[in-house]
Amino acid sequence: MSPLRQRLRGLYFGETREARIWRYAILAFDILTILYFIVSSMVDPDRVHHELDYVIAAILAADYIGRLLASDRPMRHAMEFVSLADLVVIVSLLVPAILENFGFLRVVRMLRLLRSYHLLKELRSSSAWFKRNEEIIHSGLNLSVFIFVVTAIVYVVEHDRNASINNYLDALYFTVTTLTTTGFGDITMTDSMGRLLTVAIMIFGVALFLRLVQTIFRPAKVKVPCPDCGLSRHDPDAVHCKHCGKVLNIPTEGEWS
Repeated sequence: MSPLRQRLRGLYFGETREARIWRYAILAFDILTILYFIVSSMVDPDRVHHELDYVIAAILAADYIGRLLASDRPMRHAMEFVSLADLVVIVSLLVPAILENFGFLRVVRMLRLLRSYHLLKELRSSSAWFKRNEEIIHSGLNLSVFIFVVTAIVYVVEHDRNASINNYLDALYFTVTTLTTTGFGDITMTDSMGRLLTVAIMIFGVALFLRLVQTIFRPAKVKVPCPDCGLSRHDPDAVHCKHCGKVLNIPTEGEWS
């Protein structure tokens, strides 16, 4: 293994203080770029200057290549869904003239967040709050990605057909009102393609949307398998298994709030 690959493996998968700082720095960069993608797509979807996009693309490309070199199986890593999503983001930044309408697809960069085993391990060990709310955080990220991708599809399909959808914010507004079944009616689809898209959102989207929302707002659970029946999710203060009544010994780290 070359010195460069060894160095990259140490940064991406190592347990040293330097490696942790490196991974937290990448996490912070991801959060900032995602916020930039969301805000810029809403506020100025027709912007002319893309210099910052090119800088972000260069950094993301360097990170992508670094992950490939650090991986034991670069080709297998390149075919993973998260890696393919990274490529979509990089391409959308480099060719805005072609993919400008798909600006919200850059939010799939969220899929990179919290997908690293080492980063998850560090967050669990350093933050009791993250450990308790890990499933809620995952569901929140997945819900955000789902809403923004559906919004992108609505905008791409309807911005030239529907006079009520002039920007991403209009498309986001329509998407959320449809997913929540609120349906104010101030933005409606007037063409066949738009109505078919609305039907698809209502049939498939509402079910997934409600499932993700339920995951976010349902009471927190802890994963402690019952030794008798195997039920793995229990209330943090549970004394008995809800399924079989077995007495449980759930370790806690102090008072739950």
